[in-house]
Amino acid sequence: MSMAIQSQFNPYDSQSFYDEMFEKDLTVRPHYEGVHRTFARMKPPEIAARQAAMQKRMLEEGITFTLYSPNQSEPLERTIPFDYIPRIIPKHEWESIERGMKQRVKALNAFIRDIYFEQRIVKDGVIPRQMIVSNKYFRPEMAGLQVPRDVYMTASGIDLIRDEKGRYYVLEDNLRTPSGFSYLYKGRSLMSELFPELYLSSRVADIERSLNVFLSSLRSLAPSGKANPLIVLLTPGAYNSAYFEHAFLAQQMGIHLVEGRDLVYKDHKIFLRDLRGLRQVDVIYRRLDDEFLDPIAFQSDSLLGVPGLMNAYRAGNVAIANAPGTGVADDKAVYAYVPDMIRYYLGEEPILHNVPTYILARKEDREYALDNLEQLVVKETSLSGGYGMLIGPAAASKEIAAFADAIRHDPARYIAQTTMKLSRAPVMMGGAMTPRHIDLRAFILMGADTHVIPGGLTRVALQEGSLVVNSSQGGGVKDTWVLNR
Repeated sequence: MSMAIQSQFNPYDSQSFYDEMFEKDLTVRPHYEGVHRTFARMKPPEIAARQAAMQKRMLEEGITFTLYSPNQSEPLERTIPFDYIPRIIPKHEWESIERGMKQRVKALNAFIRDIYFEQRIVKDGVIPRQMIVSNKYFRPEMAGLQVPRDVYMTASGIDLIRDEKGRYYVLEDNLRTPSGFSYLYKGRSLMSELFPELYLSSRVADIERSLNVFLSSLRSLAPSGKANPLIVLLTPGAYNSAYFEHAFLAQQMGIHLVEGRDLVYKDHKIFLRDLRGLRQVDVIYRRLDDEFLDPIAFQSDSLLGVPGLMNAYRAGNVAIANAPGTGVADDKAVYAYVPDMIRYYLGEEPILHNVPTYILARKEDREYALDNLEQLVVKETSLSGGYGMLIGPAAASKEIAAFADAIRHDPARYIAQTTMKLSRAPVMMGGAMTPRHIDLRAFILMGADTHVIPGGLTRVALQEGSLVVNSSQGGGVKDTWVLNR
């Protein structure tokens, strides 16, 4: 490596983080050699031209995300920040992740079914009953309700991080309406067009067939095994932050994009209003939260859902993916028990481990956390998207004190976790490569079989030193290449 390039990466040298591209001595990891060579040779004008071409394509295709901030009078719609230095995962590494993902969602799905039927895991004392009955996402309406194929989580998004030694940990389970699929596919499309020689020479695992798997998973839920079911994607509408994704997935899978007003309940069935009259809907892939699905069953003032939907669901005349009530398993306090679920339901040891987690409803965990808040990450159990968090090492004393008061007032509302040294990867900023922290959202599809989309979505904390990668907090994304050799 030339001295100029070595100097360019000096920021890596002084920090004790695992870097995806570089070893500690700044030699390039073998699976990154082609990518490093390509970007290290690029001149500033070429970098600027590629950046401009990419931004132009994103604007043309409307690849956007809407940011909502208390400091803004209006929501800000913007193109999702996309970094074109791909994150690369070797084949053997991915195979281990894939096994761990399949194991985890199998146990989580078994847990959700158990909670709404026998509750064996509670009766056997593995998980406290209070943690279930007080759970914001527990839906008594789902008790004893048989769902198609016993599949509660058709689409899951599991967030992974790496520590300073390069070991993978599960940070979070997203089982209700996980987002990010569109950025995964659009990122791949941009990379294959902007860097065709690099992409083709790297032998990257294909992700296109995963869309067919997604569609097949939805079809498999159709009542009575209908061969050609009518499937719709139910969106809150164009003002939703992820509306671009809803439109993208509906278009790619060839299913109808609908809002609640497009559907009607009649005779314990759901129908789609279109130019041909009423057509019976078999499967609803919903991208709105439980409480908005049906104003009769849940939140009475909801204008987004379909009155009577849960009656049709209970009658077995329509399938909903993901099933209502799946959020009981992605609560952040329940997360701490997933390794126990794997042992309980599968009789196996977890392949992928959790980040060490403290349940603040427990007196000993709470006392430890209150004494060490400046070293921990604190999260509200029912929130996602990077909201309701304290990152102790980066927080001001006033913020820490406020969280301490909130924990004392309502400890069951929070968990605390060890602050992990998230791995870093180079991003292109100002014409040069610079390190930023990343995580990985892996997407798992359950139907007749379980499928993990190769690579998933790498999310980037674009602010220097920040550990918050969520798009809702201003984070960006990278294409993720799984090598198939």
